[in-house]
Amino acid sequence: MERIQEGQFAQVHYTGKLPDGTVFDSSEGRQPLEFKVGSGQVIPGFEQAIQGMEVNEEKDFTLKSEEAYGPVRDDLKKDFPKDMLGEKDVDVGQELWFKTPQGPVPGRVLALETDTFTVDFNHPLAGRDLEFSVKLVGVSDGPTQAPQGGCSCSSAGEGTCGH
Repeated sequence: MERIQEGQFAQVHYTGKLPDGTVFDSSEGRQPLEFKVGSGQVIPGFEQAIQGMEVNEEKDFTLKSEEAYGPVRDDLKKDFPKDMLGEKDVDVGQELWFKTPQGPVPGRVLALETDTFTVDFNHPLAGRDLEFSVKLVGVSDGPTQAPQGGCSCSSAGEGTCGH
């Protein structure tokens, strides 16, 4: 059996759950998640957990928040003047998109005050331990899938696993 090695492309089916059993993402019903091992395309703990796996091998593992999307960072919670919203009706918990020099960035509204609103730019899974069930279904020296929109398990915190 072939084992996955750094520099190769892994194709994995996975289910990601929170410790309470809530599924936050899964490749079920979709093509497998594909990424180049060692390239930082997925969260660090996920990549480490699949290294050395053989094709068709299945594995369950838990990642502490530090190995996934990191701790919740207070410096990623920002206040903005409420007039920035214009006439837009916004609710606590709503996701908004902000333009930055690096491109659009999502943030979740934490609080609405009279003159300000607070936005959390932490990844929605920051500070959470994550449980994964994975099956390595393929290994290749190059990509086997057309590029998808979004990102998968990004270490930059821009999406969820398999998004």
